[in-house]
Amino acid sequence: MKRREFIGACSALGVAAAFRSARAQQGMPARPIPSTGELLPVIGLGSSKVVEEIATEGVEPLRGVLTALIGAGGRMVDTWPRNPDNDEAFGRIVSLPEFADRLFVTMKIDREGREAGIEQFRETQRLYRRERFDLAQVFSLTDVESHWPTLRAMKDEGATRYIGVTVAEYRLYDRLLDFLAAETPDFVQVNYSVTERRAEERILPLLAERGIAALINRPFMNGAYFRRLESRPLPDWATEIGCESWAQFSLQYILANPHVTCVLTETTNPRHMEENTRAALGELPDERTRARMRELIDSV
Repeated sequence: MKRREFIGACSALGVAAAFRSARAQQGMPARPIPSTGELLPVIGLGSSKVVEEIATEGVEPLRGVLTALIGAGGRMVDTWPRNPDNDEAFGRIVSLPEFADRLFVTMKIDREGREAGIEQFRETQRLYRRERFDLAQVFSLTDVESHWPTLRAMKDEGATRYIGVTVAEYRLYDRLLDFLAAETPDFVQVNYSVTERRAEERILPLLAERGIAALINRPFMNGAYFRRLESRPLPDWATEIGCESWAQFSLQYILANPHVTCVLTETTNPRHMEENTRAALGELPDERTRARMRELIDSV
């Protein structure tokens, strides 16, 4: 190699390294919670799986995933009560100095009956070691008529900053629309991905119109998305728009929808968490590219 070529190659490597470093240091984009304007980083953690596995795998996977999330600039940690032992361990970890006051922690009520819901709220406060949640939600609209007044009261007394409801199935969309005709939560959590797209027809535009934050679950269809694509290589045109993996493919499709506030990704692997957060960096696909993404997924 000639001296000039060698210097040029070194320069190119330096530029590439600088680009990777700048990309890594770029803060995660954030979008406003409509009811307050508070900014929320766009990639979060759906912690059900990693918390559920505490009984068999210990707390280190949870700790590693949270470290990766915070290191990338994320905050949102969504939870669902599983059992007292795992929830107590979760509370112990999120209360460590390295995580305390750096996370946006949610809880859910999933029991029938007003008193049972209040008891679950107080029990979760104790297990998670939190006097105040960032977001309290009614899971899958379970007995929402009983629990919604409870959550409004909890917000009024300062036990939670925001309140909302969740759905993760198309069959609940009509009930959700009925609920939204009467109430205005701070957040609605809904299933949406490059594979499950029905939310973009009515739900997401309605949330934007009403000033309600959209929290997205099932970006990978609880793993079914990966099983469907496991033998298929990522197309060249996807890498050209910055996708490094099928996970980022779905996340970039979701984040390109301006009505989305934050996407919850499920993982027990810190490296996968870090990979997920990188989906938020750089330019998101335009509508023409999103149409191409839909066509590809529909063909699989």
